[in-house]
Amino acid sequence: MSSIMEDLDLSIAQFSLFGSLLTFGGMIGAIFSAKSADLFGRKMTLWLAEAFCISGWLAIAVAKDIIWLDFGRFFVGIGVGLLSYVLLQNCGIATAYYLGNFMSWRTIALIGIIPCLIQFFGLFLVPESPRWLAKDGQDEECEVVLQKLRGKEGDVMTETRQIMISVDATVNTSMRSLFKKKYTRQLTIGIGLMLLQQLCGSAGIGYYAGNIFELAGFPSRIGMTVLSMVVVPKAIVGLLLVDRWGRRPLIMASAFGLCLSCISLALSFALKGVPGIVNFTPIMAFIGVLTYTMMFAAGLGALPWIIMSEIFPMDMKVVAGSLVTITNWFTGWIVSYCFNFMLIWSQTGTFSIFAVISGIAIVFAWCLVPETRGL
Repeated sequence: MSSIMEDLDLSIAQFSLFGSLLTFGGMIGAIFSAKSADLFGRKMTLWLAEAFCISGWLAIAVAKDIIWLDFGRFFVGIGVGLLSYVLLQNCGIATAYYLGNFMSWRTIALIGIIPCLIQFFGLFLVPESPRWLAKDGQDEECEVVLQKLRGKEGDVMTETRQIMISVDATVNTSMRSLFKKKYTRQLTIGIGLMLLQQLCGSAGIGYYAGNIFELAGFPSRIGMTVLSMVVVPKAIVGLLLVDRWGRRPLIMASAFGLCLSCISLALSFALKGVPGIVNFTPIMAFIGVLTYTMMFAAGLGALPWIIMSEIFPMDMKVVAGSLVTITNWFTGWIVSYCFNFMLIWSQTGTFSIFAVISGIAIVFAWCLVPETRGL
């Protein structure tokens, strides 16, 4: 944070805007992702997403002022919004956490182009989505692609018919269809989980973990290196637990862990400078950030997306997915923009608010969220 602010002489407001533009661009990308996928196909949308990411990273790497920096961040956000990554995203975060200790932000931006180029050219080897081909009326091509994917011995006739049926069921589906009384509970759960996922502070703590370490007096380089080592394993642990524990218990356990982590962070700043424990409070902050990162990935990070895909009927999944995705990105933009201002206002107060919202997430999951494992 300090290096980019010093190099371009940015104020806190300018840096906060820069940081939040990723989520704002993600919201814009999410708005057009479904339409783009329907009009141009999944493969072309992937190419479009990578083009935005490559141009965005390049703009950041060569930026001489705040305008180029903001445009670059915004373009990367649009690319991510068009297609969000899962495991690759965690690998990229781990790499950025680690390399940020040793390389300049311009070098890291250039490195960010590499995986985008790999995927851009790798898409030439990937067939178009059979579902989109069926929706576009290319029934024979749909069957050919399915045969390639399933192998020469695979019987794809049944699967092809199922795809045709599901495509026909979604032809007349619109966003207005979602706002019917029979979908009230599903909408409440889907939107509620997305709001709570972001309002518990995930975007702020994820983006500005290094700044939190510095404010707490903990060595930022050590903290970020440790975080880079746990980012990928924590995501894998979440994948292993989700079918063993179930969605609902894991969300409540995750929210409980987030609540305790935020309480630890709030106490570390509240007790900062108190004689007798002055050397312990930085460790409390480190434990808080580390535990928060692990507990978020174990449940509240991925499970809202899984539950959302399971509670809506097949014909409503696309429009429901678009709505909750836009909600998620918009809320993340608000949190990521306000986070630095909240820290200036009160570090203890900031993490206390996040602890309360994490507590609300426990109650919300207990009262409203059904167990969807096996559906």
